[in-house]
Amino acid sequence: MKTFIVLVLCSLAVYMTSGTDVNTSLEPAKTLNACPAGLFVEKDEASAVVRQKRAAAELSLAQLESLKEVCEANMACEHMMDTNGIIAAYTAYYGPIPY
Repeated sequence: MKTFIVLVLCSLAVYMTSGTDVNTSLEPAKTLNACPAGLFVEKDEASAVVRQKRAAAELSLAQLESLKEVCEANMACEHMMDTNGIIAAYTAYYGPIPY
């Protein structure tokens, strides 16, 4: 769904900045350069985001318990774990989940 929204916003930006009617344009390659900078990310950055989301969804109970034990050693992390969840707390205090 997020990808669809990004595509719609990009196409709207292209339409608004092109100055010509999109239906009469015969060169779609020129309109691709009209997208705002920052809309696209490098391949390694995108794969890191996808990897983090995938890892967070596939954690077993033993892995979650391991993260919980690490987070319980830090009082601030333990408080955040109680309010925001173990994955958000571990990521905020210790970085990406290692597995």
